[in-house]
Amino acid sequence: MELMEGLDPEEARAIVDPALKLMIDAVHRYDGYIVQSTGDGIFALFGAHIAHEDHAQRTLYTALRMQEDLKRYSDRIRAEGRLPIQIRVGVNTGEVVVRTLRTGATHAEYAPIGHATSLAARMQVLAPIGSIATTEQVRKLCEGYFNFKTLGPTKVKGVTEPVNVYEVTGLGALRTHFQASIRRGLTKFVGRQHELEQMKRALALARAGHGGVVAAAGDPGVGKSRLLYEFKAVAGFDCKVLEAFSVSHGKASSYLPVIELLRDYFEIGPNDDERKRREKVNGKIVTLDRSLEDTLPYLFTLLSLNPSDDPLAQMDPQMRRQRTQEAVKRVLLRESLNQPLIVIFEDLHWIDSETRGLLNLLVDSVGSARMLLLMNYRLEYRHEWGNRTYYTQLSLDPLTPKNAEEMLDTLLSMPLTRSAPTGQALQPVAAKGESAVNAPAGLAALKRLIIERTEGNPFFMEEMVQALIEQGALQRNGVLKLTRPLTQIKVPATVQAVLASRSTGCPRGKRSCCIRWRCSGASSRSG
Repeated sequence: MELMEGLDPEEARAIVDPALKLMIDAVHRYDGYIVQSTGDGIFALFGAHIAHEDHAQRTLYTALRMQEDLKRYSDRIRAEGRLPIQIRVGVNTGEVVVRTLRTGATHAEYAPIGHATSLAARMQVLAPIGSIATTEQVRKLCEGYFNFKTLGPTKVKGVTEPVNVYEVTGLGALRTHFQASIRRGLTKFVGRQHELEQMKRALALARAGHGGVVAAAGDPGVGKSRLLYEFKAVAGFDCKVLEAFSVSHGKASSYLPVIELLRDYFEIGPNDDERKRREKVNGKIVTLDRSLEDTLPYLFTLLSLNPSDDPLAQMDPQMRRQRTQEAVKRVLLRESLNQPLIVIFEDLHWIDSETRGLLNLLVDSVGSARMLLLMNYRLEYRHEWGNRTYYTQLSLDPLTPKNAEEMLDTLLSMPLTRSAPTGQALQPVAAKGESAVNAPAGLAALKRLIIERTEGNPFFMEEMVQALIEQGALQRNGVLKLTRPLTQIKVPATVQAVLASRSTGCPRGKRSCCIRWRCSGASSRSG
């Protein structure tokens, strides 16, 4: 590698070793597994040996973090007069077999075997220096969560057909599965009217100054986020709504959902510079209530707006935590005096300990405020709010067969579209040939199959139908037709990932995301 040429081995190591550490730290931050570390790069897995339902997104979050961290490191060593450094990243996803190698009584290593791993290595070679290259499969799973630029079809060694290669250019607008569903188009809302009425009653009490907590609890995909979404639509324009979203890799980041909530509250935009952000926070607090000005240092610290000599840096950590949470609570309670406030916390099973502490404080304070706390979580989440008189838990079960069929009727009557590459419109699907199954009989059997396989889980039902479209098994040409036997229908990757993340142990064959990095000198063309 050109980076090493002309350098003493010790000097080269002094440059590369800190870069490798940054790579490894980023992988561990998003729960990846380091398979191999070479002299100038690493090979890592996400989704194996620990299953995650968002393994592809975690991989790209890691890759972007690596690029950011390495740029700062490269700028620093350039300022010191040393050779700058860049990385190339290759990413792929697919089925692999994970072989367990016992290296001790309590230690095991995992070796992936499969075409997906070698294709990730090919992507790394194809990536321009300083960029991230991915396959079509990764783009399909991560479209909307990240922005992509097509690099075109490329002949890859070991692959018969040209491979479509994409460059990851940054974060997209989406953060959650449900946001992706909104973008694709929501199906009919069925089977949750009773829960919706309970939420309306809780809001009526909150408007009268008797705040409450309503939580939707259930398995992944049963419609927890959809219920909150539908409630927002009928809540009324007299209420201010603030939302905090959690992500599966967010436990390592203190106050991550709270920071997003505050950015929304203070109307901080992505293009605002630090001065503009400080002005917005200060102006909002002064306008709200001057007695809250003592909360500003804590809000500035949360939003990374304090100067390098942060006055809170020397404060006792426990006291700083307590005062920070108290500051956020005071601002929200004061805001609720101006108008009824709905504060939504999504996916509590993924929140960090600091956000959980703030949430406990808000639950203790909401009973006499014009505030409604809405939240959702999976059944494994535990809390101590059950004895509050103003707490209501809505346990969401899968849809009944009748409601599931009603949802499927609507879903199958919607225009069929396939996902398209970045920058292109969704592609309509039309049936071809004469091999289609008889529509009435075939589709009735299809509906029964989907309901049986998904057990009435709305998310799984939507993903199954979308997979049929992507596989070309479901087409429309005047009438809806199934073009292949039901036995040939595959479970979509999105459903596989959720199911795998809920299971224990490491299955022999599983879908994972492979990522390979290599360091390069600024002038080198390959690494």
